[in-house]
Amino acid sequence: MRRRVLVAVAVVVLVPALVTGLLWALQRRLVYLPQGAPGPVAAALPGADDVVLRTADGLQLAAWHVPAPSPDALTVLVAPGNGGHRGLRAPLARALAEEGLGVLLLDYRGYAGNPGSPSEEGLALDVRAARSFLLEEAGVPAGRLLYLGESLGAGVVTELATEHPPAGLLLRSPFQDLAAVGAVHYPFLPVRALLRDRYPVAERIARVHVPTTVVYGTADRIVPPGQSRAVAAAAAELHRLVAVEGADHNDPPLLDGPELVGAVRDLAARVG
Repeated sequence: MRRRVLVAVAVVVLVPALVTGLLWALQRRLVYLPQGAPGPVAAALPGADDVVLRTADGLQLAAWHVPAPSPDALTVLVAPGNGGHRGLRAPLARALAEEGLGVLLLDYRGYAGNPGSPSEEGLALDVRAARSFLLEEAGVPAGRLLYLGESLGAGVVTELATEHPPAGLLLRSPFQDLAAVGAVHYPFLPVRALLRDRYPVAERIARVHVPTTVVYGTADRIVPPGQSRAVAAAAAELHRLVAVEGADHNDPPLLDGPELVGAVRDLAARVG
């Protein structure tokens, strides 16, 4: 009997410890989900150019750039979410280009054949490389940039905006911080203690004094709608809160639908 009790105690103690250890080691594989390759730019996004982004730590990342139609037109730097590749954002880029906007679609390190492994620190370098390309090689004035961040990308561009404010900021399906959304999906784990990457969106957006639009789906099963509303409430300069009724996280209206494109168009008109 005593031996059985000791075995039971060992199982109760060791199994959670083992699971926690595995999650600590493998967590970034659960957060960052590179999938597929974008294919040739000519087929996916006619009129765009294949470009290279050079990061401060020596990586060369592939991206697509749709030049703005005129020197005074705004350009949208699109920071993607944690899955897929830039080819999946081509319909959004086409729609934004039809609105008279330039667009840069990037893939982070470790995505779509790019070198490196993704992390919060690494993605911060990647989006800075994207901004540097637009300013230094494409000749876009800093005051003519909009940042658009999808989900995880909202955390990426919000951090960038604290250091390099854009003309306007649009966050699509943002979470308050990564631990808050992780706790929803893994309620049985000490997520906040385990996570290496934080992305504290709500905390940082309070320090970003530019017109900010938040777009979210009311039926989002990945990022709870209340978290996106909390980000909007924390924004230092909220321009609009756009609720897309009945939309889940990856439904078409939130990828490239008229609600999202219209929100970008409205923000562009607001910043002039």
